[in-house]
Amino acid sequence: MIMMPLGPIFIKVLNINTHQFGLLLSSYTFAAAASGIFATYYIDRFERRQLLLSLYACFIVATLICGLAPNYVILFIARAFAGAFGGILGSLVQTIIADAIPFERRGKALGTVMAAFSVSTVAGVPLSLFLANHIPSLGWRAPFFFIAIVSCVILYLAYRNIPRIMGHLSHVHEGSRFQQIYQIAFAPKHLKAFGFMFLIMMTGFTVIPYIALYLTSNVGIANDYISLVYLCGGVATLITSRYIGYLADKHGKVSVFKVLAIVSLVPVLVTTNLPPVPLWLVLINSTSFFILISGRMIPAMAIISQVVDAKIRGTFMSLIGSVQMFASGVASVVAGAVVTIGADGNMQHYNLVGFGAAVCGLLTYYLVGRIHSDQKPAPSSH
Repeated sequence: MIMMPLGPIFIKVLNINTHQFGLLLSSYTFAAAASGIFATYYIDRFERRQLLLSLYACFIVATLICGLAPNYVILFIARAFAGAFGGILGSLVQTIIADAIPFERRGKALGTVMAAFSVSTVAGVPLSLFLANHIPSLGWRAPFFFIAIVSCVILYLAYRNIPRIMGHLSHVHEGSRFQQIYQIAFAPKHLKAFGFMFLIMMTGFTVIPYIALYLTSNVGIANDYISLVYLCGGVATLITSRYIGYLADKHGKVSVFKVLAIVSLVPVLVTTNLPPVPLWLVLINSTSFFILISGRMIPAMAIISQVVDAKIRGTFMSLIGSVQMFASGVASVVAGAVVTIGADGNMQHYNLVGFGAAVCGLLTYYLVGRIHSDQKPAPSSH
């Protein structure tokens, strides 16, 4: 959320093109995907709290190095390290939720926790743009330093408040760890879940990284108003996340996901085909986009978390996290390869990205029923 709205600034200051910006975004996500696969070897063999705090400390250091990076290459590498730690953290948080909260209440719980995405949009995105634009001595580096400072406070609070979770450690791991992971990774119903997550991320993250650039270059929105786009979307998502989680618990995760999957295609297609229009129309569409695109993830993660039982959930959720991050990276790279900047300064071919995202969204509608048809957790692969 820090990198995406700063796209126009990075392209100008670092003298890079849209493809290189896409690679910069994907350095985080591809590294997160790789580290998530690596984490499957140990994530279910350590106490959850200790592992979470250790990884978060490493994430803070990597983020600080991002702010100190002297050029594009160093920033690229530092973001990759931040992604390596951040990717595992995301999976670990979702694993802890699934371990601690029964399935019947998990939609509301995930809605509450995933409202953090909205908080980052409400506070982080406008603040990052403000810091980058109003601290000339630091520029784009300022948001990274800010995140590092805030993260130190969060690390302390996590140390004081997160309980130890050790129930999964009572499970006896037998046989080759590689064989265990292979069986978890390639179980047919798990492959459905991986494909489902891949398509969900492709639907959103082919479009999201280039929203700010498209609005400023094609729609004619002043760069000063980009933070308002994210602010409105973030506030609305913060309000609706818990309600979507409540609806998922009450009316069924699959039913709610299907509705959101179809309705979300409207702002996806509008966003990628938007002509010059007044700011208020942009805000209505962009706010709807953020509510619906992020809202899909709440019932989706509740459904996916129930595919396996607790003793292998950490491994499975790490693989899900890897797929999630890998798909985000692929989406950024694919979109970056499709869109171009014309001689007039306008972004071209963004509409093709939107049509591709819509196809992926329709496929998630089909796949979610296939996953739900086999909801009972399978016995351990080992």
